[in-house]
Amino acid sequence: MKRLIWLLILILTIASVSQPASAQLLGLNLLGGSGSSSRLIVRDSLGLGGLNLTCLLTGCSVQQGIGDPNGQLFMVTIPSTLNPLTFILRLLLQPGILGAEIDQPVKTQAATASGAPSYLNDRTPVSFYGTTVWEGYVTQPAVQLIRSDAAHTTYNATGAGITVAVIDTGVDPDNPVLKSVLISGYDFTRNVAGGSEKADVSQSTVAVLDSTQPAQVNQSTVAVLDQSTVAVLDTSKYAAFGHGTMTSGIVHLVAPQAKIMPLKAFKADGSGYASDVLRAVYYAMKNGAKVLNMSFDFPSYSPELKNAINYANSNGGICVASAGNDGKQILVYPAALSNTIDVASTSNQDGQSSFTNYGAPPVLIAAPGEAVMTTYPWGTYAVGWGTSFSAPMVSGTAALMAGINKSCSQSQAANALTAADTINAPPIGNRRLDVYKAVQSWRMTLGMN
Repeated sequence: MKRLIWLLILILTIASVSQPASAQLLGLNLLGGSGSSSRLIVRDSLGLGGLNLTCLLTGCSVQQGIGDPNGQLFMVTIPSTLNPLTFILRLLLQPGILGAEIDQPVKTQAATASGAPSYLNDRTPVSFYGTTVWEGYVTQPAVQLIRSDAAHTTYNATGAGITVAVIDTGVDPDNPVLKSVLISGYDFTRNVAGGSEKADVSQSTVAVLDSTQPAQVNQSTVAVLDQSTVAVLDTSKYAAFGHGTMTSGIVHLVAPQAKIMPLKAFKADGSGYASDVLRAVYYAMKNGAKVLNMSFDFPSYSPELKNAINYANSNGGICVASAGNDGKQILVYPAALSNTIDVASTSNQDGQSSFTNYGAPPVLIAAPGEAVMTTYPWGTYAVGWGTSFSAPMVSGTAALMAGINKSCSQSQAANALTAADTINAPPIGNRRLDVYKAVQSWRMTLGMN
């Protein structure tokens, strides 16, 4: 029945509108052009052998498996001369084909920076769970608002024994704050183990950092860098460089003893594909992740993204995603999926951030997302603006709860998170993350004092 519905939708769409209009109607960005190809995500019950035969008959090419547990999901390409929607219609008529969709482009999220706060310059060295960090990092306003320190000290909740998969631009594997908690990840943009984002920047193009001056390096980030390095990074090619190290640093700030698995699904400019995100979700669950942090959004609904999140949930995973930075009441994915914890942004004064999306209906929870101080490549620090930096606070909190009892499920984590601080922001549900209250709520559910 689902297959017939898909066929009917495609037939009506293709028959009634031109190709550009149909792409817009379905929220799809059709890739390709002269000498290039279009990318599709295809599910085939006959597996690789069956899909290879289908492609031989129809003119597609299987590029790689996506890693789903049944071995049915693949990324394939078709020549740019073919209409992707028409090809999908033809594909769905072939034996074994269960579904097909455009491999839509995905972007990491960014808001606009507003200058360096004073605490970015607080470089007093302090000890933080076995490493030396800048005092500004651990005493910043966001930490005081969400009361993560109180959860650490009162309940000994640190995330020990839990792995958080950060699906992002990668991480700096040599960052002195993060190095001890990083475990092996994967770079899906290059198909190599590791997950380092430093590979995106040639060391010969950046100076040795002396960490002297805060400077805006892209739309959403102010980092403490050598000025010649800023000049290199302040280009569209590096629009999201450091994003993964930053989100990882926030997870670590909230859950300091949780392990972080860097899964690089995005390039330094913030671009990626749905298929690589799907590969990252399946990889995370196969390799022991409990929490998935997803600071990005799909512009259109993806059935296969929903399938991947369902798989994560059914295997005990807790999925957290940022609500987006369009400043609108709109749905983006995976945040809008019912089994994902969606996170909006607030200011350090507990107001709703002007850039935050607020979903329809309101998001589950909000967390500080303005001038959040965190780790940055080359052992330095940065502040960032955006729901990208709100989500990892919630991911870290989920790791604390799972560290207390690993049976913590998606729904249980979401319920505990609603034990939040009340703020005056109706569009985002009037709830701002309180780590202490969330952990306390989870302990009460378990019958603990």
